Amino acid sequence: MQVHDTVTRVTQRIVLRSLASRTAYMQRVKKAATAGPVRGHASCTNLAHAFAAFEPADKLMLREIRQPAIGIVSAYNDMLSAHQPLERFPALIKQAARRAGAVAQFAGGVPAMCDGVTQGQTGMELSLFSRDVIAMATAVSLSHNVFDAVLCLGVCDKIVPGLLIGALQFGHLPTLFVPAGPMTTGLANDEKAKIRQLHAEGKLDRAALLEAESRAYHGPGTCTFYGTANSNQMLMEIMGLHLPGAAFVHPGTPLRDALTGAAAERAARITHLGREYTPLAEVINEHAIVNGIVGLLATGGSTNHTIHLVAIARAAGIAINWDDFSDLSAVVPLIARIYPNGSADVNHFHAAGGMGYTIRELLAAGLLHDDVRTVAGEGGLARYTHEPVLRDERLEWREAPPASGDLGVLRPATEPFSADGGLKLLTGNLGRAVIKVSAVPANNRVVTAPALVFDDQDLMLAAFKRGELERDFVAVVRFQGPRANGMPELHKLTPALGVLQDKGYRVALVTDGRMSGASGKVPAAIHVTPECVAGGALACVQDGDVITLDAETGTLEVHLSESDLAARRPPAPDLRDNDYGCGRELFVSARTHCTGPEQGAVTFGSPAAAATFANISL
Repeated sequence: MQVHDTVTRVTQRIVLRSLASRTAYMQRVKKAATAGPVRGHASCTNLAHAFAAFEPADKLMLREIRQPAIGIVSAYNDMLSAHQPLERFPALIKQAARRAGAVAQFAGGVPAMCDGVTQGQTGMELSLFSRDVIAMATAVSLSHNVFDAVLCLGVCDKIVPGLLIGALQFGHLPTLFVPAGPMTTGLANDEKAKIRQLHAEGKLDRAALLEAESRAYHGPGTCTFYGTANSNQMLMEIMGLHLPGAAFVHPGTPLRDALTGAAAERAARITHLGREYTPLAEVINEHAIVNGIVGLLATGGSTNHTIHLVAIARAAGIAINWDDFSDLSAVVPLIARIYPNGSADVNHFHAAGGMGYTIRELLAAGLLHDDVRTVAGEGGLARYTHEPVLRDERLEWREAPPASGDLGVLRPATEPFSADGGLKLLTGNLGRAVIKVSAVPANNRVVTAPALVFDDQDLMLAAFKRGELERDFVAVVRFQGPRANGMPELHKLTPALGVLQDKGYRVALVTDGRMSGASGKVPAAIHVTPECVAGGALACVQDGDVITLDAETGTLEVHLSESDLAARRPPAPDLRDNDYGCGRELFVSARTHCTGPEQGAVTFGSPAAAATFANISL
């Protein structure tokens, strides 16, 4: 199948835009590669330290410097439901590595925070920056420079992007991502959303809300709605970093354990010591990044990846921007409806055909690049149209189902839920922003109304509780960008805005903060760039200014003349409270040096590199 003209055009301009930075990255990767096992270049003292604590058989293999050593980098902790299953994985991996004639070593752990726990709390202001901490921790874990391949164990929001950004600094090493899988289905998503809105209206008490939330989030595994965590798993699969079909298999099952062991065995086979050398830098190229964007659009994934994918691409020397997302969204059909874009959860999506069906449909429509390298080996991305099964305790792959098992959840590309991917770029005199409209009803996608301005989400919620928001309005929640307060997600606003919309009011949200995949049915212009503290015009909006958010034409405008808007002087917000408490003291430099959301909200890198990736003109 010939690749769609728009996919080809966007890919080609990314290649052109990235030519210098990608060439420099690949030169660094080539320089880092060595002949023979990496540990063979260490001194005797270095090497003795590297295997001192190992059992005799593994120590002998490491000492002989003939077989591959696999480094495990894990984000395990037992507070995150998605990461609790990772506790067992190192033992499974080490056993499988031995079967493959290799040795696996636990290289290091990285932090992993749960946005579900910190949502609406002070700790959420560390969440976005934790991605870069995880990237740096991954680099520290691999800095011993004694590994021939890497297995990254992680699932949730900032953790997978952080692991991948860190691993890309060691792009000469083959790298596989090893997921844990989703928890089993709990409380229906429609019921969960209804209870949250009733609580927001004061019709249900906290005990009833907690009981509902506990039924929704009830066991080990990833939360089952399609937010950033499950979008991560889709991306790792469609970008060729998982074993095929690994994303959405439940933890604690024989199939999950078999896939975990198979990842270790595969890592041992694709090092530079064998005939299938597959370095990470050759898996993550311009074609793979475009495939990731297409997958995100086709499945209605998290808007957080309009930030994270930019940062991941940048780590591989590839420059992408929101024009690329928007242009691809115009031709990529929405073929999945998973909460919050529908009522089904990821388990339902997986049962209906899952990633194998999705990738086959997108390949057949010419919307994905098949000519990519993956950790699965020869055959390109078409290998990922298969799904894993156990037959007589043996792991095998079979063709994904030929037809969707539920057309209400997963559809053919020729009969989509929507002809476009539902992610739009908004531009105008307030800057650039993104909006996810896949769950927004068509009659709510254009809102023109007076602004109500808030400098904190809690101030808006207090106004809601006082009954002051019973009107048409555009909520402007400003000073929520990365340089202001770390760009926390503003999920707490969704139930209140949903209540007002259900009452018939024309409401919308405009913010330089984030909403993740949970903005749902309310039109929300998010990630407004430049952010308010970086000179963004949103800081100048005042109560009563009329704003138009038009997701159909891609417009975000305040109805002021250019001269009137330029004459406005933005307020000088008191951000001192953001400097301390809950560890925020340690992230002052991150807030100071962070790039804008469209540049990936990256906190490290030279000023020259930041300038290179800030170019959004091509």
